[in-house]
Amino acid sequence: MDEVALRQKVGQLLAEVHRLPEAERYGRSNGNAAIGLRAPNMKREMAAIEDGLDQIRLAIKYLVFDLEATKRENRLLREMLGD
Repeated sequence: MDEVALRQKVGQLLAEVHRLPEAERYGRSNGNAAIGLRAPNMKREMAAIEDGLDQIRLAIKYLVFDLEATKRENRLLREMLGD
């Protein structure tokens, strides 16, 4: 699953949660608040997910940069060997 699809799915899930009545959203409708979604916890988890995605995005950028540099070096070395 790519980043855009993941962001869309998370957005859809958040929209569904916001459509729920407040009692169901926080788990009070069934008398068990521990099971329900808690806004502060969800915000903290979403922030952690965003941080993780940022770290993955940065790691991918470094890998792509390194790959491009390696390709350039290989091309130059092949040219040197060919001459």
